[in-house]
Amino acid sequence: MKTIAVLLLCAASAFAAEPKIDRDVAYVEPKTERNTLDIYAPAEGKAHPVVFWIHGGGWQTGDKSSVQGKPQAFVDRGFVFVSTNYRLLPHVEMETIFRDVAKSLGWVYKHIAEYGGDPRRIFVMGHSAGAQLAALICIDDRYLKAEGVPFEVLKGCVPVDGDTYDVPAIIETAETRRRVHGQPQAKFGHREKFGNDPARHRDYSAVTHVAKGKGIPPFLILYVADHPDNSAQAQRLAAVLKDAGIAAKAFGAQETNHNRLNANLGLPDDPATKAMYEFVDGALKP
Repeated sequence: MKTIAVLLLCAASAFAAEPKIDRDVAYVEPKTERNTLDIYAPAEGKAHPVVFWIHGGGWQTGDKSSVQGKPQAFVDRGFVFVSTNYRLLPHVEMETIFRDVAKSLGWVYKHIAEYGGDPRRIFVMGHSAGAQLAALICIDDRYLKAEGVPFEVLKGCVPVDGDTYDVPAIIETAETRRRVHGQPQAKFGHREKFGNDPARHRDYSAVTHVAKGKGIPPFLILYVADHPDNSAQAQRLAAVLKDAGIAAKAFGAQETNHNRLNANLGLPDDPATKAMYEFVDGALKP
């Protein structure tokens, strides 16, 4: 029976509608490789809801092409899927990365209707470092305000297995762990990446900026259930959001890991994918 199910799934995939793809679209001028995005859209129709995806890689590596099956999965459900690049450490400072992502989303808000998307129904998602970026720009409204994007167009945020929604907490946790075990401290750890300034660490933490009345969208925070740091960060962010009256759910995925959780998003029968689709469908209800 399992073999038959796999064959049926492969057959269904073979007949899935191919998305319209526009690659390397510049969201700022002059165009550079790191300031571009890819757009995957249904072949027909308009006013499709939009997923804006932010890749991971420790703010130092990664690329918008690393999306696995997510574009096809979302296009099959009638979404436009956008995957963005941004400049990386150590070539720019952390805050420049935040601004790059906000500029990219600003471009999407202004232009996605030309590609069949609805600029007033956007979901922001990201994995790992991209999870921190997604959470921050959906909570600290300074970055999107600068690009003319109102929070009201954000229908939801799905950070995937991030560990830096509370930067001071992860710095203290990681450094204490190394210290008590007699291990050398990281040469370019979170402390250095986020500027080695405690005030910046707080300012770059999504939890710092949660407040009532800002229009912060609902959150689904996906994380690996047996990872202590990422579990604690996810639950911390969910708790702070709920305390401010913002809808938030933390979903711990079982029997997976940091990379597999991301790679499996969009696959049939994947529990985290099911939670994600339920969240998105609920957020789109009138």
